[in-house]
Amino acid sequence: MTRLVVIVAPGSRGDVQPCIALGRGLHGDRVRVLAAERFRAWVTGHGLEFAPLSADPGEILGSDGGREWTDGGRTPATFLRGLRGALAPVLERLLADVRKGATGADLVLAPTLGFLGAHLGAALGVPDVELHYQPSVPTRKFAHPLLPWAAKAGPCGRRLSFRAVDAVAWQVLRPEVDRWRGAELGLPAAGWRGPRRSETPVLCGFSGAVVPRPKDWPARVHVTGYWFLETPAGWRPDPRLRDFLASGPPPVYVGFGSMRPSEAERTFAAVRTALRRVGLRGLLATDAGADDDDLLMVQDVPHAWLFPRTAAVVHHGGAGTTAAALRAGAPSLICPVFADQPYWGDRVARLGAGPRPLPLRELTADALTARLLELSGNLLFRREAQYVAARLREEDGVARACEVLREVG
Repeated sequence: MTRLVVIVAPGSRGDVQPCIALGRGLHGDRVRVLAAERFRAWVTGHGLEFAPLSADPGEILGSDGGREWTDGGRTPATFLRGLRGALAPVLERLLADVRKGATGADLVLAPTLGFLGAHLGAALGVPDVELHYQPSVPTRKFAHPLLPWAAKAGPCGRRLSFRAVDAVAWQVLRPEVDRWRGAELGLPAAGWRGPRRSETPVLCGFSGAVVPRPKDWPARVHVTGYWFLETPAGWRPDPRLRDFLASGPPPVYVGFGSMRPSEAERTFAAVRTALRRVGLRGLLATDAGADDDDLLMVQDVPHAWLFPRTAAVVHHGGAGTTAAALRAGAPSLICPVFADQPYWGDRVARLGAGPRPLPLRELTADALTARLLELSGNLLFRREAQYVAARLREEDGVARACEVLREVG
Protein backbone atom coordinates (compact mmCIF):
# COMPACT_ATOMS: atom_id res chain seq x y z
CA MET A 1 0.00 0.00 0.00
CA THR A 2 1.31 3.44 -0.95
CA ARG A 3 2.18 5.62 2.03
CA LEU A 4 1.72 9.37 2.25
CA VAL A 5 4.96 10.77 3.66
CA VAL A 6 4.69 14.36 4.85
CA ILE A 7 7.92 16.37 5.15
CA VAL A 8 7.72 19.60 7.16
CA ALA A 9 10.21 22.16 5.80
CA PRO A 10 9.63 25.51 7.58
CA GLY A 11 12.84 27.13 6.51
CA SER A 12 14.83 28.83 3.78
CA ARG A 13 15.87 27.41 0.42
CA GLY A 14 18.75 25.60 2.11
CA ASP A 15 16.26 23.78 4.36
CA VAL A 16 13.77 22.94 1.59
CA GLN A 17 16.32 21.64 -0.91
CA PRO A 18 17.42 18.54 1.05
CA CYS A 19 13.74 17.75 1.74
CA ILE A 20 13.05 17.73 -2.00
CA ALA A 21 16.05 15.45 -2.55
CA LEU A 22 14.83 13.11 0.19
CA GLY A 23 11.28 13.10 -1.18
CA ARG A 24 12.48 12.27 -4.67
CA GLY A 25 14.26 9.22 -3.30
CA LEU A 26 11.13 7.74 -1.71
CA HIS A 27 10.05 5.74 -4.74
CA GLY A 28 6.67 4.07 -4.30
CA ASP A 29 5.48 6.60 -1.72
CA ARG A 30 3.46 9.76 -2.14
CA VAL A 31 5.44 12.64 -0.72
CA ARG A 32 4.04 16.00 0.36
CA VAL A 33 6.37 18.86 1.28
CA LEU A 34 5.13 21.62 3.59
CA ALA A 35 7.03 24.83 2.81
CA ALA A 36 6.63 28.56 2.12
CA GLU A 37 4.41 29.38 -0.87
CA ARG A 38 7.30 30.69 -2.98
CA PHE A 39 8.74 27.15 -3.12
CA ARG A 40 5.57 25.63 -4.65
CA ALA A 41 6.77 25.44 -8.26
CA TRP A 42 10.16 24.11 -7.19
CA VAL A 43 8.59 21.30 -5.14
CA THR A 44 5.92 20.30 -7.67
CA GLY A 45 8.45 20.54 -10.50
CA HIS A 46 10.21 17.58 -8.91
CA GLY A 47 7.00 15.52 -8.89
CA LEU A 48 6.15 16.01 -5.22
CA GLU A 49 2.93 17.24 -3.61
CA PHE A 50 2.96 20.64 -1.94
CA ALA A 51 1.13 22.32 0.93
CA PRO A 52 1.83 25.96 1.87
CA LEU A 53 3.12 27.33 5.17
CA SER A 54 2.38 30.90 6.17
CA ALA A 55 5.91 31.56 7.46
CA ASP A 56 8.24 32.64 4.65
CA PRO A 57 11.79 32.72 6.04
CA GLY A 58 12.88 35.29 3.47
CA GLU A 59 10.19 37.72 4.59
CA ILE A 60 10.86 36.97 8.27
CA LEU A 61 14.60 37.58 7.99
CA GLY A 62 13.97 40.79 6.08
CA SER A 63 11.52 42.13 8.67
CA ASP A 64 12.46 44.37 11.59
CA GLY A 65 11.97 41.41 13.95
CA GLY A 66 14.10 39.21 11.74
CA ARG A 67 16.98 41.68 11.67
CA GLU A 68 16.78 42.04 15.45
CA TRP A 69 16.94 38.25 15.65
CA THR A 70 19.97 37.81 13.40
CA ASP A 71 21.80 40.86 14.77
CA GLY A 72 20.94 40.18 18.41
CA GLY A 73 22.61 38.19 21.18
CA ARG A 74 24.64 35.09 20.50
CA THR A 75 23.47 32.93 23.42
CA PRO A 76 20.95 30.11 22.79
CA ALA A 77 18.38 31.83 25.03
CA THR A 78 18.51 35.11 23.09
CA PHE A 79 18.61 33.23 19.78
CA LEU A 80 15.50 31.21 20.64
CA ARG A 81 13.65 34.19 22.11
CA GLY A 82 14.47 36.06 18.92
CA LEU A 83 13.13 33.15 16.89
CA ARG A 84 9.85 33.33 18.77
CA GLY A 85 9.69 37.09 18.29
CA ALA A 86 10.33 36.77 14.55
CA LEU A 87 7.69 34.04 14.21
CA ALA A 88 5.13 35.65 16.52
CA PRO A 89 3.10 37.39 13.78
CA VAL A 90 2.59 34.15 11.84
CA LEU A 91 3.08 31.39 14.41
CA GLU A 92 -0.60 30.62 14.97
CA ARG A 93 -1.25 30.42 11.23
CA LEU A 94 1.93 28.41 10.71
CA LEU A 95 0.87 25.75 13.19
CA ALA A 96 -2.61 25.58 11.64
CA ASP A 97 -1.00 25.17 8.20
CA VAL A 98 1.17 22.33 9.49
CA ARG A 99 -1.87 20.47 10.82
CA LYS A 100 -3.82 20.99 7.60
CA GLY A 101 -0.90 20.00 5.40
CA ALA A 102 -0.32 16.79 7.36
CA THR A 103 -3.87 15.51 6.83
CA GLY A 104 -3.82 11.86 5.81
CA ALA A 105 -0.13 11.32 6.59
CA ASP A 106 1.15 7.80 7.22
CA LEU A 107 4.60 9.05 8.22
CA VAL A 108 5.76 12.51 9.34
CA LEU A 109 9.29 13.83 8.88
CA ALA A 110 10.07 17.12 10.63
CA PRO A 111 12.96 19.13 12.06
CA THR A 112 13.31 19.63 15.79
CA LEU A 113 11.66 23.10 15.76
CA GLY A 114 8.98 22.87 18.45
CA PHE A 115 9.13 19.05 18.07
CA LEU A 116 6.36 19.36 15.47
CA GLY A 117 6.76 15.80 14.24
CA ALA A 118 6.17 14.33 17.70
CA HIS A 119 2.93 16.30 18.14
CA LEU A 120 1.64 15.42 14.68
CA GLY A 121 2.55 11.76 15.04
CA ALA A 122 0.69 11.53 18.35
CA ALA A 123 -2.40 13.27 16.94
CA LEU A 124 -2.52 11.22 13.74
CA GLY A 125 -1.46 7.93 15.32
CA VAL A 126 1.44 7.54 12.88
CA PRO A 127 5.23 7.32 13.33
CA ASP A 128 7.42 10.40 13.09
CA VAL A 129 11.10 10.84 12.27
CA GLU A 130 13.29 13.79 13.24
CA LEU A 131 15.39 15.49 10.55
CA HIS A 132 18.66 16.96 11.79
CA TYR A 133 20.78 19.22 9.57
CA GLN A 134 23.37 19.72 12.31
CA PRO A 135 24.32 17.39 15.22
CA SER A 136 21.55 17.79 17.82
CA VAL A 137 21.60 14.49 19.73
CA PRO A 138 23.29 14.53 23.17
CA THR A 139 26.87 13.26 23.21
CA ARG A 140 29.93 13.52 25.42
CA LYS A 141 32.15 13.98 22.37
CA PHE A 142 31.32 17.63 21.58
CA ALA A 143 29.01 20.45 22.65
CA HIS A 144 25.78 21.55 21.02
CA PRO A 145 26.45 23.80 17.98
CA LEU A 146 24.63 26.66 19.76
CA LEU A 147 26.78 26.30 22.89
CA PRO A 148 30.39 26.10 21.62
CA TRP A 149 31.81 27.33 24.94
CA ALA A 150 30.46 24.15 26.59
CA ALA A 151 33.24 22.22 24.81
CA LYS A 152 35.47 23.13 27.77
CA ALA A 153 32.96 21.82 30.32
CA GLY A 154 34.07 18.19 30.10
CA PRO A 155 32.15 15.13 28.83
CA CYS A 156 29.16 15.59 31.14
CA GLY A 157 28.95 19.31 30.43
CA ARG A 158 29.05 18.71 26.71
CA ARG A 159 26.22 16.21 26.93
CA LEU A 160 24.17 18.54 29.15
CA SER A 161 24.54 21.33 26.58
CA PHE A 162 22.17 19.46 24.27
CA ARG A 163 19.62 19.00 27.06
CA ALA A 164 19.87 22.69 27.87
CA VAL A 165 19.21 23.84 24.31
CA ASP A 166 16.24 21.46 23.96
CA ALA A 167 14.81 22.64 27.27
CA VAL A 168 15.12 26.33 26.40
CA ALA A 169 13.68 25.78 22.91
CA TRP A 170 10.67 24.00 24.32
CA GLN A 171 9.98 26.60 27.00
CA VAL A 172 10.20 29.44 24.46
CA LEU A 173 7.66 27.86 22.10
CA ARG A 174 5.60 25.88 24.63
CA PRO A 175 2.70 28.33 25.18
CA GLU A 176 1.78 28.50 21.48
CA VAL A 177 2.47 24.83 20.81
CA ASP A 178 0.44 23.66 23.82
CA ARG A 179 -2.50 25.81 22.67
CA TRP A 180 -2.13 24.26 19.23
CA ARG A 181 -2.13 20.76 20.74
CA GLY A 182 -5.47 21.44 22.37
CA ALA A 183 -7.19 23.48 19.67
CA GLU A 184 -5.96 21.74 16.51
CA LEU A 185 -4.70 18.31 17.52
CA GLY A 186 -7.05 17.31 20.33
CA LEU A 187 -4.14 16.47 22.61
CA PRO A 188 -3.48 17.48 26.21
CA ALA A 189 -0.77 20.02 26.95
CA ALA A 190 2.73 18.52 26.80
CA GLY A 191 3.69 20.46 29.93
CA TRP A 192 7.10 21.58 31.09
CA ARG A 193 8.96 18.48 29.96
CA GLY A 194 7.56 18.44 26.43
CA PRO A 195 6.86 15.41 24.23
CA ARG A 196 8.75 12.17 24.83
CA ARG A 197 11.22 11.45 22.05
CA SER A 198 13.52 8.75 23.42
CA GLU A 199 12.45 6.21 20.77
CA THR A 200 12.03 8.56 17.81
CA PRO A 201 14.26 7.69 14.82
CA VAL A 202 16.62 10.47 13.77
CA LEU A 203 17.97 11.07 10.27
CA CYS A 204 21.13 13.19 10.26
CA GLY A 205 21.44 14.79 6.83
CA PHE A 206 25.18 15.33 7.04
CA SER A 207 28.27 13.24 6.45
CA GLY A 208 30.41 11.31 8.87
CA ALA A 209 33.36 12.65 6.87
CA VAL A 210 32.48 16.12 8.18
CA VAL A 211 30.99 15.22 11.57
CA PRO A 212 32.26 11.80 12.73
CA ARG A 213 29.47 9.83 14.43
CA PRO A 214 29.99 9.80 18.22
CA LYS A 215 30.16 6.32 19.73
CA ASP A 216 27.61 7.22 22.42
CA TRP A 217 24.80 8.04 19.99
CA PRO A 218 22.02 5.42 20.20
CA ALA A 219 21.16 3.11 17.29
CA ARG A 220 18.06 5.17 16.45
CA VAL A 221 20.37 7.95 15.17
CA HIS A 222 21.41 7.48 11.54
CA VAL A 223 24.18 9.60 9.97
CA THR A 224 23.21 9.05 6.35
CA GLY A 225 25.34 11.52 4.43
CA TYR A 226 24.10 14.73 2.81
CA TRP A 227 20.85 14.83 0.84
CA PHE A 228 22.07 16.51 -2.32
CA LEU A 229 19.68 17.65 -5.04
CA GLU A 230 21.36 17.33 -8.39
CA THR A 231 21.24 20.10 -10.99
CA PRO A 232 18.34 19.49 -13.41
CA ALA A 233 19.53 17.92 -16.67
CA GLY A 234 18.04 20.70 -18.77
CA TRP A 235 19.51 23.59 -16.77
CA ARG A 236 21.80 25.95 -18.65
CA PRO A 237 23.75 28.95 -17.30
CA ASP A 238 22.94 32.48 -18.34
CA PRO A 239 25.20 33.46 -21.28
CA ARG A 240 26.63 36.27 -19.14
CA LEU A 241 27.80 33.76 -16.55
CA ARG A 242 29.07 31.30 -19.13
CA ASP A 243 31.11 33.96 -20.91
CA PHE A 244 32.46 35.39 -17.64
CA LEU A 245 33.71 31.99 -16.49
CA ALA A 246 35.38 31.38 -19.85
CA SER A 247 37.06 34.80 -19.96
CA GLY A 248 39.62 34.31 -17.18
CA PRO A 249 40.79 32.26 -14.19
CA PRO A 250 38.21 30.73 -11.83
CA PRO A 251 36.55 33.43 -9.71
CA VAL A 252 35.74 33.55 -6.01
CA TYR A 253 32.04 33.19 -5.23
CA VAL A 254 30.72 35.47 -2.46
CA GLY A 255 27.16 35.05 -1.18
CA PHE A 256 25.38 34.99 2.15
CA GLY A 257 22.22 33.03 1.31
CA SER A 258 19.13 34.04 3.25
CA MET A 259 21.25 36.21 5.56
CA ARG A 260 20.79 39.86 4.67
CA PRO A 261 23.59 42.10 5.90
CA SER A 262 22.08 45.08 7.73
CA GLU A 263 24.23 47.27 5.48
CA ALA A 264 24.29 45.22 2.29
CA GLU A 265 25.73 47.93 0.06
CA ARG A 266 28.57 48.62 2.52
CA THR A 267 29.28 44.90 2.90
CA PHE A 268 29.49 44.20 -0.83
CA ALA A 269 31.52 47.38 -1.39
CA ALA A 270 34.04 45.94 1.07
CA VAL A 271 33.93 42.62 -0.81
CA ARG A 272 34.67 44.34 -4.14
CA THR A 273 37.56 46.29 -2.65
CA ALA A 274 39.10 43.20 -1.06
CA LEU A 275 38.83 41.09 -4.23
CA ARG A 276 40.51 43.79 -6.31
CA ARG A 277 43.27 44.31 -3.77
CA VAL A 278 44.12 40.60 -3.96
CA GLY A 279 43.70 40.47 -7.75
CA LEU A 280 40.86 37.96 -7.76
CA ARG A 281 37.82 37.83 -9.99
CA GLY A 282 34.48 37.55 -8.22
CA LEU A 283 30.93 36.26 -8.54
CA LEU A 284 28.76 38.23 -6.11
CA ALA A 285 25.33 36.87 -5.14
CA THR A 286 23.68 40.27 -4.83
CA ASP A 287 21.74 42.85 -6.79
CA ALA A 288 23.60 45.67 -5.01
CA GLY A 289 25.99 46.87 -7.69
CA ALA A 290 26.85 46.58 -11.35
CA ASP A 291 28.89 44.10 -13.38
CA ASP A 292 32.48 44.88 -14.32
CA ASP A 293 35.30 43.14 -16.15
CA ASP A 294 36.38 41.30 -13.01
CA LEU A 295 33.06 41.13 -11.11
CA LEU A 296 29.71 39.60 -12.06
CA MET A 297 26.44 39.77 -10.11
CA VAL A 298 24.60 36.43 -10.04
CA GLN A 299 21.41 35.01 -8.52
CA ASP A 300 19.82 31.56 -8.30
CA VAL A 301 22.67 29.56 -9.82
CA PRO A 302 22.75 25.91 -8.64
CA HIS A 303 25.67 25.51 -6.26
CA ALA A 304 26.29 21.97 -7.48
CA TRP A 305 27.04 23.37 -10.95
CA LEU A 306 28.77 26.59 -9.95
CA PHE A 307 31.07 25.77 -7.04
CA PRO A 308 33.31 23.28 -8.92
CA ARG A 309 34.05 26.16 -11.33
CA THR A 310 35.26 28.55 -8.61
CA ALA A 311 38.61 29.18 -6.96
CA ALA A 312 37.00 29.46 -3.52
CA VAL A 313 33.66 30.15 -1.85
CA VAL A 314 32.96 32.90 0.70
CA HIS A 315 29.59 32.30 2.38
CA HIS A 316 27.51 32.49 5.56
CA GLY A 317 27.98 28.90 6.68
CA GLY A 318 24.51 27.49 6.15
CA ALA A 319 24.55 23.71 6.35
CA GLY A 320 23.57 23.29 2.69
CA THR A 321 26.04 25.81 1.29
CA THR A 322 28.83 24.36 3.43
CA ALA A 323 28.05 20.88 2.12
CA ALA A 324 27.93 22.07 -1.50
CA ALA A 325 31.32 23.78 -1.21
CA LEU A 326 32.91 20.72 0.41
CA ARG A 327 31.46 18.39 -2.22
CA ALA A 328 32.85 20.64 -4.94
CA GLY A 329 36.32 20.48 -3.39
CA ALA A 330 36.35 24.27 -3.14
CA PRO A 331 38.07 25.88 -0.14
CA SER A 332 35.74 28.07 1.93
CA LEU A 333 35.86 31.19 4.04
CA ILE A 334 32.78 31.18 6.24
CA CYS A 335 31.32 34.48 7.49
CA PRO A 336 28.75 33.29 10.02
CA VAL A 337 25.85 35.32 11.39
CA PHE A 338 24.09 33.14 13.96
CA ALA A 339 22.58 29.73 14.76
CA ASP A 340 24.70 26.77 13.60
CA GLN A 341 26.74 28.84 11.12
CA PRO A 342 29.71 29.41 13.50
CA TYR A 343 29.74 25.65 14.10
CA TRP A 344 30.09 24.87 10.39
CA GLY A 345 32.75 27.54 10.07
CA ASP A 346 34.71 25.82 12.82
CA ARG A 347 34.24 22.40 11.21
CA VAL A 348 35.57 23.62 7.85
CA ALA A 349 38.61 25.17 9.54
CA ARG A 350 39.26 22.00 11.56
CA LEU A 351 39.02 19.91 8.39
CA GLY A 352 41.70 22.14 6.87
CA ALA A 353 39.35 23.13 4.02
CA GLY A 354 39.52 26.86 4.82
CA PRO A 355 40.79 29.49 7.24
CA ARG A 356 39.19 30.33 10.56
CA PRO A 357 35.75 31.99 10.20
CA LEU A 358 35.31 35.75 9.78
CA PRO A 359 31.95 36.75 11.35
CA LEU A 360 29.89 38.76 8.91
CA ARG A 361 29.48 41.62 11.39
CA GLU A 362 33.31 41.95 11.42
CA LEU A 363 33.70 41.92 7.63
CA THR A 364 35.63 44.98 6.42
CA ALA A 365 37.75 45.49 3.34
CA ASP A 366 40.92 45.11 5.39
CA ALA A 367 39.75 42.00 7.27
CA LEU A 368 38.51 40.30 4.11
CA THR A 369 41.68 41.18 2.19
CA ALA A 370 43.77 39.41 4.81
CA ARG A 371 41.55 36.31 4.71
CA LEU A 372 41.47 36.19 0.90
CA LEU A 373 45.27 36.34 0.81
CA GLU A 374 45.32 33.40 3.20
CA LEU A 375 42.60 31.53 1.30
CA SER A 376 44.24 31.93 -2.11
CA GLY A 377 47.83 31.56 -0.94
CA ASN A 378 47.56 28.34 1.05
CA LEU A 379 47.31 25.39 -1.36
CA LEU A 380 46.64 23.04 1.55
CA PHE A 381 43.10 24.40 1.83
CA ARG A 382 42.21 23.14 -1.64
CA ARG A 383 43.98 19.84 -1.10
CA GLU A 384 42.04 19.15 2.10
CA ALA A 385 38.76 20.31 0.54
CA GLN A 386 39.31 17.90 -2.34
CA TYR A 387 40.08 15.10 0.10
CA VAL A 388 36.72 15.67 1.82
CA ALA A 389 35.02 15.94 -1.58
CA ALA A 390 36.32 12.51 -2.60
CA ARG A 391 34.79 11.01 0.54
CA LEU A 392 31.47 12.76 -0.02
CA ARG A 393 31.26 11.47 -3.58
CA GLU A 394 31.45 7.93 -2.23
CA GLU A 395 28.25 8.45 -0.21
CA ASP A 396 24.59 8.37 -1.24
CA GLY A 397 22.86 10.05 1.66
CA VAL A 398 19.42 9.99 0.05
CA ALA A 399 19.56 6.25 -0.63
CA ARG A 400 20.73 5.51 2.92
CA ALA A 401 18.02 7.71 4.45
CA CYS A 402 15.34 6.05 2.33
CA GLU A 403 16.53 2.61 3.47
CA VAL A 404 15.94 3.71 7.06
CA LEU A 405 12.52 5.17 6.26
CA ARG A 406 11.35 1.97 4.59
CA GLU A 407 11.79 0.22 7.93
CA VAL A 408 9.70 2.82 9.80
CA GLY A 409 5.97 2.33 10.24
